[in-house]
Amino acid sequence: MTIHEAYEQWLKDFAADADTIADLKAIAGDEKEIEDRFYTELSFGTAGMRGVLGAGMNRMNRYNVRRATKGLAQYLLRDKENAKRGVVIAYDSRNFSAEFARDTALVLCQEGVPAYLFDALRPVPVLSYAVRHLNAAAGVVITASHNPKQYNGYKVYGADGAQIGPDIADAMTEIIRATKYTDCAVMDEEAAKAAGLLKIIGNAEVDDDYIADIKTLSIQPEMLAQEGPKLNIVYTPLHGSGNVPVRRMLKEIGITNAAVVLEQEQPDGNFPTVKIAPNPENPDAFELAFKLADEKGATVIFATDPDCDRLGVAVKDSQGQWQLLTGNQIGCVLLHYILSTKEKLGTLPKNGAAVKSIVSTSLSNKIAESFGVTMFETLTGFKFIGEKIQQFQDSGEYVFQFGFEESYGFLSSTFVRDKDGVNASLLVAEVAAACQAEGITLYDRVQEIFAKYGYYVEKVVSVTLPGKDGVAKMKSIMSGLRENPPADLAGLKVTAVRDYLKGTVTKDGAVAPTGLPASDVLYYELEGGNWVCVRPSGTEPKIKLYVNSNAADKAAAEALNEKLRAASEELLK
Repeated sequence: MTIHEAYEQWLKDFAADADTIADLKAIAGDEKEIEDRFYTELSFGTAGMRGVLGAGMNRMNRYNVRRATKGLAQYLLRDKENAKRGVVIAYDSRNFSAEFARDTALVLCQEGVPAYLFDALRPVPVLSYAVRHLNAAAGVVITASHNPKQYNGYKVYGADGAQIGPDIADAMTEIIRATKYTDCAVMDEEAAKAAGLLKIIGNAEVDDDYIADIKTLSIQPEMLAQEGPKLNIVYTPLHGSGNVPVRRMLKEIGITNAAVVLEQEQPDGNFPTVKIAPNPENPDAFELAFKLADEKGATVIFATDPDCDRLGVAVKDSQGQWQLLTGNQIGCVLLHYILSTKEKLGTLPKNGAAVKSIVSTSLSNKIAESFGVTMFETLTGFKFIGEKIQQFQDSGEYVFQFGFEESYGFLSSTFVRDKDGVNASLLVAEVAAACQAEGITLYDRVQEIFAKYGYYVEKVVSVTLPGKDGVAKMKSIMSGLRENPPADLAGLKVTAVRDYLKGTVTKDGAVAPTGLPASDVLYYELEGGNWVCVRPSGTEPKIKLYVNSNAADKAAAEALNEKLRAASEELLK
């Protein structure tokens, strides 16, 4: 079927849907836009699917949601007894999230698979928790995480509470591709409830137990109870799903002085108070929080993204200026706090383990090593950290302590299998309380860690390559780098090349396995423990460069990072 035939087919198939038809007719004659919407189908993978909202095969809409859901139902029904356990469905504050979640539930019901639908928006970690808590066969959450407002997405979780792996994603994709959009019916909502297939769930079924379990993650609850009321915190949910659980958790652990940014308190899929995206990595998302924090005399600011799986933190430096901590810095502060405190209390296990993604800072390796804890590395994607947690529990060889990704994802529990902004908020609050008890700030703690282990700088450069041409360009860049790997970058010798697609590590002419699943990632180890990684995004039309440098002091580490960034960007040309 040609692009124009696909376009005409949608006009015919969905003639009864006035909104879809209006959207399609609005692009009539716009060849570039029609091509972008119909040259391919929205891809489905381990991260589910994510795209710009709109009508068309390559857009996020209810028909792609229904089709993906039928694929999930048909996959689960290969084991009918297992499918009876049902699917839990959550959604965030984005435009059409509630509608997509309802469609997901009613397609499942139509296929005979029970659906547990939350009564209002919930964070990703609550969905992950609920899958295990309710002994469900799978979970779905409607979210596009921290993407701009025009996006939405669909993520699938396995029975273990982690995002599905490549085998399940491939099996679902095969079913989805063989399914016609018009063959995905929804059951009547009242009929689904009457049949016992649709269950609406609320606080009593999941949330109360989740918050109770989150509170058990406090390492020094007595200290927190004493110092908590003295803490002065500002929190912003950035119009997302973190507002209720984060504030409830903070209150219940004794932090009574936590002001919320009122302009960003209520759910709003248009995210009117941020310039680009509701992303706690971006300074502009903190502008209102900075203002409120100065008015309140706060010492620390928390921000969670719309689905509350990521946490951003701002602290005041020695000059009284607000500084955003990077995801790597937050991860290292939390890792150091957990390990050092447990060591002091005598509760750090001899077989402790931590997990990070390959693109996260090497500083964490040094911290873990200093406490006798084994650091494991995984591909990017928190599902791989979730898999490690399960492996540790199955084998008993290691005891999980902490996992993180540089992209502001953190986890210290084993009852959630994805990054958890509520969990992370508790930990950061506890570290802030511990610092307060010592008469120092969180910023001071970061500097102490650098002074002890060396100064590390990590930067991520994103090169956007949109549309059909962009996909081809990304493939061309990656194949070119494989055929002609650099011998050095910014004067630093490339000491090893990790090609995760081939599954090889090439060093001094010798080739060894990476030990990780295949992924289109190239990683260049450099002299002095520096490194650069090139990775096409799995959810956005861009290539990401991860540039990591270290030195004895800040100025030298930043200067080296700048040189490496320039050299790395040249690679992509």
